[in-house]
Amino acid sequence: MKPILKLYRGYANEQELIVMGHVFKPTKKNDYTFQKKKLKNASSIISLYQFKTQSNADVYLEYNDTIIHTKTLKDGYFKFCVPLKHDVGFGWIDYEVSLFHANKKIIAKESYIRPQKGDIGIISDIDDTLLVSYTLNPLKKLYYLLFRNVNTRKIFEDVVPHYQALSRSGRANSEELNAFFYVSSSEWNLYNFIVKFNEIHMLPKAVLLLKDIKSSLTDFLWEKREGHNHKFDKIKHILEFYPHLKYVLIGDDSQDDPYLYEAICKIFPVSVEAVYIRKTRKQEKEKVSLTLKNIESLDVAVCYFSHSSQAIAHSKEIGLIE
Repeated sequence: MKPILKLYRGYANEQELIVMGHVFKPTKKNDYTFQKKKLKNASSIISLYQFKTQSNADVYLEYNDTIIHTKTLKDGYFKFCVPLKHDVGFGWIDYEVSLFHANKKIIAKESYIRPQKGDIGIISDIDDTLLVSYTLNPLKKLYYLLFRNVNTRKIFEDVVPHYQALSRSGRANSEELNAFFYVSSSEWNLYNFIVKFNEIHMLPKAVLLLKDIKSSLTDFLWEKREGHNHKFDKIKHILEFYPHLKYVLIGDDSQDDPYLYEAICKIFPVSVEAVYIRKTRKQEKEKVSLTLKNIESLDVAVCYFSHSSQAIAHSKEIGLIE
């Protein structure tokens, strides 16, 4: 058996390329596979939390006719932050990373995005923002994760046309789309599941920025309450990395999205154009409503909605989409 080299979608600006991934120890376990039967799907999900990561593994990025070497961190994660010395173009661009095992080269390929100036950047949460996840009911959330396969998981109505319209906003060429980022409290373990779900529903291709990987069944069953600082840090990083973009932030009121977005709007007072928050219950949450009013006072358009059709109407009203 050979180690598993897993790559994630990366991103670049005018000066720097960032790509990342994990290296896992050899295993007979499979990555997430579509399973119709509930117990088999549960087994497939649980196996994602039983992969053992490989620390200090040598990995190599092939870029601009050079080979750049680094090693994985303690949790098997690696990240290349590489200065861009040449114009690599815009849009989605392929990259390649490799490692050696038993004198054989293992190669993995992925892509990274380099958005053009003048574009907008869309940053969206996943659970209960686009994917029906029942975050407010932990047992129900766990049941759906384990016993509902990727083809039977539900997406909120009209999310797809809204996101597709945002991806085309301001673009004369239909092949050139705006940069999308999904920033979530889900772990890297669920990367393939999320990618497959998005592909099934034809959501815009996006960079995923997830929480640190878990590598034991105990971590999966007994989730530690770590807060959402990692989401704030990742969103802040995106806005710092692409200061020329105008941003749309999309989340829900089940946890901390409104308060994270409020902090982001305060730190970046000219970068955020609009904030969209989905209601997870019929009634508005008073604290969330007050937070959104405060965001609105910063000249940021705000929409607190129950149905994505309302978000679409709002985006049209403010000229964000046609």
